[in-house]
Amino acid sequence: MKKVLKWLGVTVGGLVVAACGFAAYVAARPLPTYATRAVALKVEVTPERVARGKRHAELLCAGCHFDSGTGALTGKQMLDLPPQFGKAFSRNVTGHPTKGIGSWTDGEIAFLLRTGIGRDGRYMPPWMVKLPHASDQDIEDVIAFLRSDDPLVRANAADNRESEPSFLTKMLCRVVFKPFVYPERPIVAPPPTDAVAYGRYLTTSRLQCFQCHSADFKSNDDLRPESSAGYLGGGNAMPDLAGKLVYTSNLTPDAETGLGRWTYEQFRRALTEGIGTDNEPLRFPMVPYRILEEQEVAAIYAYLRSVPALRNPVPSPEPYDVPAGDRGLQVFYKYRCNSCHGDHGLGQYDLRQGPAHYPTDDALIAYIKHPERLKPGIAMPTWDGVIQEDEYAPLAGYVRTLAVSAPGR
Repeated sequence: MKKVLKWLGVTVGGLVVAACGFAAYVAARPLPTYATRAVALKVEVTPERVARGKRHAELLCAGCHFDSGTGALTGKQMLDLPPQFGKAFSRNVTGHPTKGIGSWTDGEIAFLLRTGIGRDGRYMPPWMVKLPHASDQDIEDVIAFLRSDDPLVRANAADNRESEPSFLTKMLCRVVFKPFVYPERPIVAPPPTDAVAYGRYLTTSRLQCFQCHSADFKSNDDLRPESSAGYLGGGNAMPDLAGKLVYTSNLTPDAETGLGRWTYEQFRRALTEGIGTDNEPLRFPMVPYRILEEQEVAAIYAYLRSVPALRNPVPSPEPYDVPAGDRGLQVFYKYRCNSCHGDHGLGQYDLRQGPAHYPTDDALIAYIKHPERLKPGIAMPTWDGVIQEDEYAPLAGYVRTLAVSAPGR
């Protein structure tokens, strides 16, 4: 018995030492690298491809890569990343040959989007979207857009900032998250006429709604989305730009905790205008998907109605500690403007620029009421009919103070 106990002690002790050694190795090392593969691909850049690719990029890429300071996809700090993953900065993906991806081949871009491996072999962290199931056409449309002279991707020499992944992120990238295999066969999206199948494709492959709306990023299954824990049942905790936790919504057809009682019109308004059934704005990181076409919205709705109902009462978002101040500040918090813009107007979009573009209160208020009329596709709710009429003037006045009082980045 003593020999057995001694053996167990040595074995357990060795395992502990090995585990500690592996943890130290992971902590000291960057994210892993892998072998790359040459992909023979040359995308024909046509106006039709560029237009489709721009839609895809605005829906899937711009939220992370768009910097309001440059007006382009030059990258920025991803302030809505859950803090346990570390600090993340998206990359410059404009056509600049050294700061951006102007010198990348079409095959290298496709390989990255499919597998998560960059041209230098570095594995992109979990926050970088991977598209293993996107159709070949969608991938090639995005590449065509990245090759275009659109202002969003025109060569820009903005510097990249290196991310600071946490130990958790490094460990997950060593033992859980691995690169995907580049597909050997063509991938074709279902026809839009098959609403449920097309809705599933949008939800799982093109827009990847399940990533945020399942239980936890760490347990998502990119290759088999329906196997993700709490698939589409929501409850994933994500910080808004004011640092408060927001729990993603349950998108299953459960009548009590999901979308079971939502009409199509209520769903459409929430998805494309950012206003919920209670006439309240949705909290960031959820933003309106204005440029979705009616057929796409209807397909997503049809698919969500078809998935298994999951009873999951999602917690309410963390409340704000509203600072004392004038009425405009109170309105700013009442309608959760700080959710997207941060407490000082320096969030997803830079509010300091607003007064310069809209020098009169009437012009600024007109923009707040209907931002989509002046900037089609903007990820900002339509506030007309939501904000009370007597609240616009103090709100505009407060926004003007941000132009001079907000601290720099």
